Amino acid sequence: MSVVSQVILQADDELRYPTHGELQAMKEFFSTGEQRTRIAETLSANEKKIVQEASKQLWRKRPDFIAPGGNAYGDKQRALCLRDYGWYLRLVTYGVLAGDKEPIESIGVIGAREMYNALGVPMPGMVEAIRCLKEASISLLSEEDANEAAPYFDFLIQGMS
Repeated sequence: MSVVSQVILQADDELRYPTHGELQAMKEFFSTGEQRTRIAETLSANEKKIVQEASKQLWRKRPDFIAPGGNAYGDKQRALCLRDYGWYLRLVTYGVLAGDKEPIESIGVIGAREMYNALGVPMPGMVEAIRCLKEASISLLSEEDANEAAPYFDFLIQGMS
């Protein structure tokens, strides 16, 4: 949920107008809108490239994942991993667009650990995968945009740890 939505809902719940501080938060949100949109456009337009690069990085670091007996061994398992990469990249773009980490938490982190544990997917491997996704994504952004996007990846990494 964006800052704007949060402010409006909270003020409405309390039957009041937004406070000066809340209006300032909205002003800051609007002032960074162009940058947040630019980051989201870059990430979404380059999803395939980012996912391919991140997977190459992960397989180089952890060849055991794609070796016989590994969680990403075989075409089907590898395709599922790549699907998840795209899903997590999309979550990060939601967070960037909202200017808030809440969408990442509510949509992607809550329950993910339990799901991966139930499937026998090692969480340290997922954390490493998200780090690779971050590196591949950040490499396509300007330094300023990378600094803005990095905390969203870091939040996801921390939530998966």
